[in-house]
Amino acid sequence: MMQRVTIDPITRLEGHGKIEIFLNEDGDVANTYFQIPELRGFERFCVGRPVEELPLLTNRICGVCPEAHHMAGAKAADAVYKVNIPSTAKKLRELLYSGFYFTDHTTHFYALAGPDFVIGPTAPVAERNILGIIHKVGLEIGGKVIQARKYGHTIVEMIGGRKVHPCTSIPGGLTKGITEEQRQEIEMMGRWGIEFAQFSLQLFNDIVLGNKEYVDLILGDIYTHQTYSIGLLDENNKVNFYDGLVSVVAPDGERIGKYAPNEYTEWIAERVEPWTYLKFPYLKKVGWKGFVDGKDSGVYFSTPLSRLNASDGMATPLAQEQYEKFYETLGGKPVHQRLTIHWARLIELLYSAERIVELATDPEITSDNFHTVPTEVPSEGIGIVEAPRGLLTHHYKTDERGVVTEVNLIVGTTNNYAPISMSIKKAAQNLIKKGTVVNEGLLNMVEMAFRAYDPCFGCATHSLPGQMPLQVTIRDANGEPIDVLKQYC
Repeated sequence: MMQRVTIDPITRLEGHGKIEIFLNEDGDVANTYFQIPELRGFERFCVGRPVEELPLLTNRICGVCPEAHHMAGAKAADAVYKVNIPSTAKKLRELLYSGFYFTDHTTHFYALAGPDFVIGPTAPVAERNILGIIHKVGLEIGGKVIQARKYGHTIVEMIGGRKVHPCTSIPGGLTKGITEEQRQEIEMMGRWGIEFAQFSLQLFNDIVLGNKEYVDLILGDIYTHQTYSIGLLDENNKVNFYDGLVSVVAPDGERIGKYAPNEYTEWIAERVEPWTYLKFPYLKKVGWKGFVDGKDSGVYFSTPLSRLNASDGMATPLAQEQYEKFYETLGGKPVHQRLTIHWARLIELLYSAERIVELATDPEITSDNFHTVPTEVPSEGIGIVEAPRGLLTHHYKTDERGVVTEVNLIVGTTNNYAPISMSIKKAAQNLIKKGTVVNEGLLNMVEMAFRAYDPCFGCATHSLPGQMPLQVTIRDANGEPIDVLKQYC
């Protein structure tokens, strides 16, 4: 008789989800399902709104990465009106976005992923959290983490108008610029951030890379997959979070092409499964072969690691040094061990801080030329940025008045849904065998398979129009199920 092991809810992520693990009669893992049981209807209720509202409306999808939706939405709205924004506006948007990245990557490493390494993957659950990290490494480091988040949010507020859900990016640019006093403050915060990022990389080197047990876990087969990598690159094929072309690299490292935002439908297709609200994007030029590895499978991943794999390097000097060290240490490109995403994330943390300083010291950054009034008739536009957890695509269609008629969103976590599902299954199959005592620590190691991707399911959930799968379990006073009601399940 098949047994079921359920992890519900899964922990240390943005949003909600559960993992169902099915064991066969021998006690081995037969299959796993990574289910997202929530639905967000943004693609539907954006329809009928003026397109200039979408950078504000879509950033309410998520309180963790509203800046990503704000930027992708603004870029899509620019494209709808066929307007090229001024250079200062582009630099201000990227400066805001770099501050956001600095905060977001800090949060994931220290609060969500860090406990698995600093405290230990099988440590008592009461200790495996941000407070446990502070207790182990000291209050001073905890203070630095809080300061890093404060600085990142301050930059977002200065340029975006609010610490959360920024509101200043509009079709054609921004509603306001920054003063010289603000510029100086941002530069100071960026320079502090460079030191903090270098400190974080050293902490990772000492605690994680300096622990043979952790290194063996990272480099072992449990968390390794051979899939395509994608990432947004600048004109020099260096990682860029705000703008550029999307590079697609095969599992063997061959770059098979790059695409502009308006070409994404030639490269990316989406499929659905009846057991989840999330869609499964895949490479259209390769095709869907199921949840399998290899060059013949269209499965790809979109993370800090995939961005490094897809690029020729980092665009700032200190991050480039760390990029070179990363690949020298791990034996060359591309790297497929998914727990190394955490290391790649810290390299991006350093890049974001360096980029803050570069942009804050640019002579144009305090210019008052931050908006171009759109004059073209609106129609259709696509905006792409790199959210911290993966490529974010906003696609809008409007009528001649600029009223939205159709919206499609492919968010970072949606890109990663297939590889996350594969990673969970492989980890479970390697960790749970006949006779294994399935305890909380072991199940946390299964959760580590998805946690590396830094998923955000509030952003990612979708459903086919007209069908909302729903299952309601009715239980008695003792918690025993007495009836199950289903719709479209």
